[in-house]
Amino acid sequence: MRMLNRWVFVLLVIMLPVLVCVTGCQDEQEPELVMATDATFPPYEYYSGEEIVGIDVDVVAEIGRRNGMRTRVENMKFESVIAAVQSGKVSLAAAGITVSEDRKKQVNFTRPYATAEQVIIVPQHSDIAEPSQLAGKKIGVQSGTTGDLYVAQNIQEPERFANGALAVAALVAGKVDVVVLDNLPAEKHVANNAQLKILPTPLTSEQYAIAVNKNQPQLLAMLNATLEAMEKDGTLARIAESHLNSPVATASLPAAEPGIWSSFHNNFIKNNRWKYLLDGLIVTIEISAAAALIGIFLGGLIGIIRSTADQTGRFRVLNLLCRLYLTVVRGTPVVVQLLIIYFVIFGSVEVSKVLVAIVAFGLNSAAYVAEIIRSGIMSVDKGQMEAGRSLGLSYGFTMRSIIMPQAFKNVLPALGNEFIVLLKETSICGYIALVDLTKGGDIILSQTYDAFLPLLAVALIYLSMVVVLSHLLKKLELRLKKNER
Repeated sequence: MRMLNRWVFVLLVIMLPVLVCVTGCQDEQEPELVMATDATFPPYEYYSGEEIVGIDVDVVAEIGRRNGMRTRVENMKFESVIAAVQSGKVSLAAAGITVSEDRKKQVNFTRPYATAEQVIIVPQHSDIAEPSQLAGKKIGVQSGTTGDLYVAQNIQEPERFANGALAVAALVAGKVDVVVLDNLPAEKHVANNAQLKILPTPLTSEQYAIAVNKNQPQLLAMLNATLEAMEKDGTLARIAESHLNSPVATASLPAAEPGIWSSFHNNFIKNNRWKYLLDGLIVTIEISAAAALIGIFLGGLIGIIRSTADQTGRFRVLNLLCRLYLTVVRGTPVVVQLLIIYFVIFGSVEVSKVLVAIVAFGLNSAAYVAEIIRSGIMSVDKGQMEAGRSLGLSYGFTMRSIIMPQAFKNVLPALGNEFIVLLKETSICGYIALVDLTKGGDIILSQTYDAFLPLLAVALIYLSMVVVLSHLLKKLELRLKKNER
């Protein structure tokens, strides 16, 4: 029991800074407009170097300037922007969002600030000439967009991609026959890919607006008034014109410079795009290492409670709670857990997204580590515990000094495998606007439209980390075996 109390005390000490940060991180010094977007949608939002720019970014920045508010951009997957508004994690969402009846049920929309069309991108030599020929073809769309909804409701189920750049890359690679996308982003994609063209007949037309939480009527009124003023004085037109007349700061591999070196230069050297991978790698390592520590500590504690309950019948209530925790965590996808923790549990709290990811992955890993530890404890012969107790040692001392060292050696390969899985699972952090290693590769792909090298680089970096981790675990395993002699 003393050992268990020590574990609980240490857990409280570790979690105290987290609780303090969660309750005390609110920034109330200066009014701020936090904008959710998906920066893979030129010319509305895209990366220029390390900065997110575009029509939507400039519109929101101008709104903030006219109302004495600073602005901040949160880059996340398009599927998450509406949820971010609903949960209050951001002030508004501007990501080329089309007003639809279904979306109106979730959020309020400002007056429209742009009109767009859903157009059809095809290869230059495609035999598809009009929308009526789309039936039966492989149609690529950006998941969650109105193009996705229109194709699904009026033509057939499309092939869904995380962003428009991935859909266009799939078209270039011959994985789909056509791509349905908003007209301005489509024009930018086609301008950077000479082998593509846009059909003259659009699929449908729509209007863009800014999404606002339904509980923010004053913010909605302010946005509408400012947008109306910006339309009347020509600011909206000037912002759009500035981005339409200036090329996106990125381009695909120049046709005049074929070869692996020019492709490497375009993907990594040009505009210092390698920094996306480096910055993402740092975030990935931070989250993985901290989550692994939480997983080891909390998982070890749960594993001891569960094995003690199995062997002695003690801690019945704690054992029941632990079993419930394991059932819930192991029975739900980690991406769902991440989104619930970010948008629901920490929904009304301004807290570091890195901390949210650490907590989410740490709690998820702990469930698997707990069962690994429990299996290791149960694999140690019962005579070991009986021998320790017969010598007058307490249960806690016997567990700590005799059982756990043997159990740890038994489960080390399984623990290593769990940490490798944890490292790779962090690749979903983009759902909460974290630029991890995988997201960094996505950003490069969205700028160069070259899927091969960015994805290959991400894969090789992950592989290198796994090889290093496996080597370190192997050395630890060999050292533990030497200590047995």
